Amino acid sequence: MNQAVAPKARPEFVLAVGDCVVLIRRSLRHLTRNVDEVIQSVVLPVMLLLLFRYLFGGAIQTGGPSYVNYVIAGVIVVSIAFSASATAVGVADDLRNGIVERFRTMPMFSSAMLVGHVVSAVLRNVLAVTLVVLVGLLVGFRPSASLGDWLVACGLLLLFSTAISWLATLLGLLAGGVEAAGGYAMILVFFPYASSALVPSESMPSALRAFVENQPFTPIVNAVRGLLIGTPTGNSVMLSVVWWLPVLALTVIFTVRYFRRHTGK
Repeated sequence: MNQAVAPKARPEFVLAVGDCVVLIRRSLRHLTRNVDEVIQSVVLPVMLLLLFRYLFGGAIQTGGPSYVNYVIAGVIVVSIAFSASATAVGVADDLRNGIVERFRTMPMFSSAMLVGHVVSAVLRNVLAVTLVVLVGLLVGFRPSASLGDWLVACGLLLLFSTAISWLATLLGLLAGGVEAAGGYAMILVFFPYASSALVPSESMPSALRAFVENQPFTPIVNAVRGLLIGTPTGNSVMLSVVWWLPVLALTVIFTVRYFRRHTGK
């Protein structure tokens, strides 16, 4: 008589990855079904590029490269920061509508919801950055980057995008509601504008210039710009890593711990 053989249990890591994949798909489906998010995440960066290219391009002196070459890196960083609002609002909405309570009753990886929001945000940013570069090529952007330069620039932007997405997730958890989450995320949107993203810091008043040159968004802008169009990068690449790698690590740790305490799981 044959005895039934119990199915072999899969490793916990494999189960956790499967849970994360399910929640990533869920977040991506929400994106494709939400016209406002599509406009904010994809259309708005392109509109910003065209606005600065044609409205301000002839009035701003960069001291070297053409303005369209100068502003591409800035628009990329601004668009990544701008997407933080959608991520924070999505997390806050999940907390409000009770879906987290339902997840608690399931045998699933406790932080899968966070990973779902972060990965979908990063993928959304990859799409937005790709469109900005492609439209930039159509309106005069002429990069001089080698393959190695492109790879380093993409690596820095991936680090930056992941860190911003985790920060936005944390803000969504800390906010008291959806409206508050959107408001808190605007803090992240503001900082790229107060950087060298759109105008050279050399043209700014001394007090503002000191702030701009010593805040975390300026190194990533300068590093990506230098890698793509050949302007001097100085220590911007190193500073980008020094700023954003600890931000990413600390934010992940704090976000996961806070979420587990908040949800009791």
